[in-house]
Amino acid sequence: MGELIQPWHIAVLIMVFGLFFLLPLIFYILTLQRALEKCAPSSRSFSPEMLWLLVVPLVNLVWHFMVVIGMAKSLENEFRRRNAPGIEPLPGQSIGIAMCVCAACSIVPLLGFLAAIAYLILWIIYWVRIAEFSRVLSMLPEPALTNRTK
Repeated sequence: MGELIQPWHIAVLIMVFGLFFLLPLIFYILTLQRALEKCAPSSRSFSPEMLWLLVVPLVNLVWHFMVVIGMAKSLENEFRRRNAPGIEPLPGQSIGIAMCVCAACSIVPLLGFLAAIAYLILWIIYWVRIAEFSRVLSMLPEPALTNRTK
């Protein structure tokens, strides 16, 4: 009974943190990365590898805004390149910005708890929306290359 905190307590805390926070974040980043990789390099506004900066604490509060804006521009460029009908301008940006604002507000005392709940809900909605856009990209044909040599 000597020490209050045993080494296995720390191991359990790390596993719980990984299971409840890090694991969903990794799957979220992989979803965003897959969607961005389906865009032609000329349509992308940033490299898919840059998404992993979302894992860095506090940096992710600012970087997430950049990711949302970059994803929206990249998806819009790719949908335009493939002549996709009926796609909203800057896909996912409005819900994504709302998500980022709630994340930033979650560190404000008193407001933080409500903002964190709103962030979690908006994060899930944004994640699903990006996955849907990725699915649409998978179904759209690549534009045919035109040979302009005469």
